[in-house]
This record gives sequence, C-alpha cells and structure tokens, in this order.
Amino acid sequence: MTSGIIAAGHPQTAQAGAEILRAGGNAVDAAVAATFASFVAEPTLVTPGGGGHALVYRRRDGHAWLYDFFCNTPGLGCAKPSSEVDFFPVSVDFGPTHQIFHIGRGSVAVPGNIAGLCRLQKDKGRLPLAEVLQPAITLARRGVALGDFCAYVAHLLHPIFNNEPELATLMGAPDLYGNPHFEYQNPALADLLEALGREGADLVYRGDVARSIVADQEAHGGLLTRHDLENYRVIVREPLRLTYRGMELYTNPPPSRGGALIAFSLALLEPYEVPSLAHGSTGHVVLLAEVMRQTNLARPTFESSGDVELFFARDHVEYHRQDLARRLARPGHAAPTDLSLGPGHHNTSHVSVLDGNGNIVSLTTTAGETPGYVLADYGLVLNNIMGEEDLHPHGFHRGRPGERIGSMMAPTVVLRDGEPVLAVGSGGSNRIRTAILQVILNFTDFGFDLQRAVSAPRIHFEGGTLQIEAGGRPETVAQLERWGYELVQWPDLHMFFGGAHSVGRGADGGFQGAGDPRRNGAVVGVD
Repeated sequence: MTSGIIAAGHPQTAQAGAEILRAGGNAVDAAVAATFASFVAEPTLVTPGGGGHALVYRRRDGHAWLYDFFCNTPGLGCAKPSSEVDFFPVSVDFGPTHQIFHIGRGSVAVPGNIAGLCRLQKDKGRLPLAEVLQPAITLARRGVALGDFCAYVAHLLHPIFNNEPELATLMGAPDLYGNPHFEYQNPALADLLEALGREGADLVYRGDVARSIVADQEAHGGLLTRHDLENYRVIVREPLRLTYRGMELYTNPPPSRGGALIAFSLALLEPYEVPSLAHGSTGHVVLLAEVMRQTNLARPTFESSGDVELFFARDHVEYHRQDLARRLARPGHAAPTDLSLGPGHHNTSHVSVLDGNGNIVSLTTTAGETPGYVLADYGLVLNNIMGEEDLHPHGFHRGRPGERIGSMMAPTVVLRDGEPVLAVGSGGSNRIRTAILQVILNFTDFGFDLQRAVSAPRIHFEGGTLQIEAGGRPETVAQLERWGYELVQWPDLHMFFGGAHSVGRGADGGFQGAGDPRRNGAVVGVD
C-alpha cells in the first residue's frame, strides 16, 4: 500500500519529505520537513526568512485550513526618516530584458516562514519538531549539489548575491554561478535549526536570533523592529471554497489575490465545454487567453475592495461572461487593454504532499530575491518582500506597519466526491494563477495524467500580450497572428511560466506526482 507521495523543487527537498513519511509522519510533517530542506537545497529560491501559505485538507473530518504566514509590513514603533533607509535598486540581466529589484535592510518585511511552519507542524503534524527538522539539518551540514536550475538562478541573481562579502561567501560566489555540481553547505543554519527544534519559534521572534535581527536592522538602515517580531502572528483562515463541474476546490482567500483570480477564471469557464476542445487548438488557446483577459479586467474590482462576495456577485460574473462571449465571437478585434503589473519576482518554491490516509498539503514559500545580506552567525538570509514592485503596485513603503502583505500565492486542493485528487501550487508571481489554472484544467477537464498536465505547454495573457511556451501547435500560432494577437513565443519550457509541483490521484485511485520540469521538479513515492 502506498503511504504517500511528495513533489517538490529539488530531489533532496522531496527526499526529505519522503524520509519523514517513512518515519511515520503524516502529510503535514512531510511538507514541513521538505520546506525546511528546500531552504538548503534551493537557497537561490527560498530561505527561512521569507513567508508563505499552506492549504491543508484532512480527509477524516472533511475539513480544510489555510495557514497564512506571509510577511507583514515592518515599522512598528519605528520613526526612522525614509531618507535614512537602506533601500536601493539592483539591475538583473535576464537576457531579452533587464529587471530592477530593490534590496537592502529596508527591503526586509517581517518574516513568517519559521513561525508558520512551526505552528502548522504543531497543530496538524504527528512527530516531534526536532525529528521533522533533521533532514534539513543533515543537508546543511553535509552539503547538497544544487543542480542546474538553482545554479542558473544564482547566475541571474549574482549582482544581489555579490552585494556583501558574507552573502557571496555563503552562496559560493563565483563558483556556484552556472555550476550544477556546486556543493552548498550552511553549518550555521544547521545550528539554528537544531536550536529551533529545542526552543521553538520564539527563538527567532523573541529570543537571541530576534535580538540579532533587530540589532543589524538598527545599525544598517532597516525598518524591522522588536515590536514587529514580537507581534507577528500566523493566521489560520477559512479557505476560499468553490465548485467546478461537480468538484470542490479550496484555495487561498484574501488578502492573497491568486486564489480569487483562479476561482473567477473557473467561474467564467464553467459554461464552456472545455473537454470537447482539442488541447492546444486555436479554440482552446483563444478561450484560455480571453478568460485570462476578462479576469485581468475584473481584477480591479477585487483589488479595490478585497470583497469576495462582491467579486463573485452574479451580476459581476455575468457581465464578464457576456463580454467573454463577445470577444470569442470576434477574437483579436479591438481588444481592450487589460491590467499589467510587470514581470514580478521569480524566487518562490512549492511542495505538495499526499499521504496514505488522504491528508493532502499544498505549501508555497518565497523570499523574493533576498535582501543582499546574511546574518552570518545564524546562516540566516531574510527577504526583500518590501522591494517587490508587484506586491506594492502603489509605491514602496506605503503600507501600515503590522499589516499583512497580499501575494499571488495560491496553494490549491481539488476534491472529487469528497476525496482529495489534486494538490497544486506554483511560483512565478503573476503567472502563478494561470499556471495553476492550466494544471487544474489539464488534469480534470482533459483527463491528462498528472505529469502531462504539469508539463504541457502553457500560455499567459497580460498587458495585451499573449505569451506562448514552446510545444504549441504551429497552426494555432499562425491563426492567432492572423487575428492580430500580440504574441511572444518562447523557445522552450521556462521558469517564467511557474513551477507547479503537484500530487494527486488518477482515475484508478493510484497516487500520481509531477515535478515541474521548468523548475527542476522531483517526485518521491513512499510504499
């Protein structure tokens, strides 16, 4: 009998979760273990000093919870003038384009990962925290080869990782850049995790680590205060629940944006016979693109109010369904301009776990691109969430101190007849919602096995431009061009389109897992 399956962004991340399943842990134990391991095996993507969200469904009582441990705006009790804040731009060369990220001590938001993972494991896990942390501790001491994807990201972000000597040393600069065989080690982080297993999250929010974080912030132009850390709270929310073709979906509610936008897209798609369309055909791609357009056009209603009931009011949905029908009748003609928020941050990772008792977890974390420094005594890299333009579209440092920052992260679980059949989430900023949407449709409407559902070429429509991954049908691309769509064709599968590491059950009830090839995904099953 299969006792579990895990999908994640690195083979060692997945193995860490599998090790805990073999030790008798449940899906939550495995997801927490894998996520801590990701901070070692995927250090160019995620760190303990970021924030995240986890969607947990427990089959025995049919209940779902959303653990919100994303970052807060810093500055409680801080009177530092903005001119003294350490906050500055760094340009990163992505080849076809350059992108500006903001780093420095003033880019650090109140971190939530450690508080959230410890709370989640305490509430819903089965094993002692110290045991759950052991795989990550072992990796941090022994070292781990980071692989092609992390080495590629390190090469892209080298201006940030080279910002201060201590961080450059930790990240192995320049040896890591482009070198998949580089062995990453972080013994100081191993010591911190061992202490965390003994003392719990208070170590980081009220103890010695907290004092070190605050002292560094005060000395170097940061905004994070003792009050920020002491007052940080994990929030357990009721997930956003919806139905689609008789299935139940649970996803991330406000203040996250991603879950509501996925749900709105599915509401627009409900009247259409999606399974009757050939996957990748002109009809399929145009339907998806125009649904994405309508969701973008509807988005300001949600952004301005955060009111889910208003967003999903019958009149509002029907208005956009009618506009969708008009657009589909004349594709490519007089297209309205839709919302564009820029490329956004890429450094996010995801873990999905299903255990033999039907417990299922979808867990996403991010740290942005890191703030360009490390607390060397603890091997602890924080975040640059305050410097992420897509999270602060109205300008930097305008939020109220202590306020939870919204995100696009949308860990999602799908049930069929009360049984969990899919856990999916993704990195990729504004592409998170469209990546998750397409995996759900591929798996449920088209009946693809999970690996095919995740690996199939994706599209993303935003700002009047239709992005198309390699592998699409040439005749579809030609027709879209004739209809006047502005296209960007990608030569391969790319991290731009997310990293939707997923687990689930196929039509025969068997466990399935899929690591997204765009982000070095890996799957481990446990018998």
